[in-house]
Amino acid sequence: MDFDFTEDQQALRDAVRRFVDKDYTFERRTQITRAGGFDRSAWDGLAGLGLTALAVPEAHGGLGFGAVEAMVVMEELGRGLVLEPMVQGALIAPAVLQHAPDDLQAEWLPRIAGGEALVVLAHQEAKSRYRLNQVATRAVDGKLTGIKSLVPTGDVADAFIVPARMSGADDATDGIALYLVERAATGVHTRPYSLYDGSRAAEVHFNDTPAQLIAGPDQGLALLELAADIGIAAQAAEAVGVMEKYLALTTEYLNTRKQFGVAIASFQALRHRAADVKMQLELGRSMSYYATLRLGDAPAVRRRALSQAKVQLGNSMRFVGQQCTQMHGGIGVTDEYAGSHYFKRLTVMEMQWGDTLHHLGEVSARMQDTAGVFA
Repeated sequence: MDFDFTEDQQALRDAVRRFVDKDYTFERRTQITRAGGFDRSAWDGLAGLGLTALAVPEAHGGLGFGAVEAMVVMEELGRGLVLEPMVQGALIAPAVLQHAPDDLQAEWLPRIAGGEALVVLAHQEAKSRYRLNQVATRAVDGKLTGIKSLVPTGDVADAFIVPARMSGADDATDGIALYLVERAATGVHTRPYSLYDGSRAAEVHFNDTPAQLIAGPDQGLALLELAADIGIAAQAAEAVGVMEKYLALTTEYLNTRKQFGVAIASFQALRHRAADVKMQLELGRSMSYYATLRLGDAPAVRRRALSQAKVQLGNSMRFVGQQCTQMHGGIGVTDEYAGSHYFKRLTVMEMQWGDTLHHLGEVSARMQDTAGVFA
């Protein structure tokens, strides 16, 4: 199988890397973190680069690129620890809205492509524990009532994609529809907060809030699962970028830090640890590719593949983050040093879209017919 990138994909990578190196420095990221974890001008910068149009169909003013291009972009954004919700606003939202009625697509997709509208998925609830079918938010006559947690940039986003239950018990696998809700709609209340890695999130309350139907209960859960899988694949690519950059920082530190008059990179024990970190990075990279290439498969195959990828990425992120931080010593946990922020980002990502243990259970449940052997 050919894993070489095309000239266009490499040019896209180079453009995003230049943006990160020039316009999204560690100093600017620190300022954004202190200001709450989101900067509209930085989002406009991503839009100016064309990244918000990446997954929007050409018919609606987008570029119509695929999953591989998204993977390339997310790796580079991961290297720069970009806080703005690229996965949510530029990858998941267009993918979901392409299944909406034509008038809704025409209203929102061009605005997303131009960076004028930030639309994020608001699906997590306090009792969900990563289960997508656990939905307590209710939809009655096109109005929603419920609470969503950990909504990325929930207090500054322009609209939300909200799973809500039209019928059935809170954990039923049917009766779930997807709605689009504008943040300015009546009955919407947000409570913002910062996450451990400095990114911005919010708790969003809906109280008899008017909403527009994206997909009915016949396809709501399936579409939500697709959105989650896109999120996992994109985050896997981002994690590769984060781990790659953190390993580079660690290697540079080992080559400059001296003990007993020599660089500590000459110590065999540390060289072996760095080699183990490199191995985990490459395992994560291979599963990131696997996740991206499986996004177009049938839902059952896709869901298992994405869980397999999340298990490996979870293990890799934890190992790389912990080992690189330990090899730095005390400086590795100071806020003034970039390395500590790479560790924080890896720690948060391991918990998002389902933690490692959750996806290990998902893999196990979906592999009964193959006796544990990957097919």
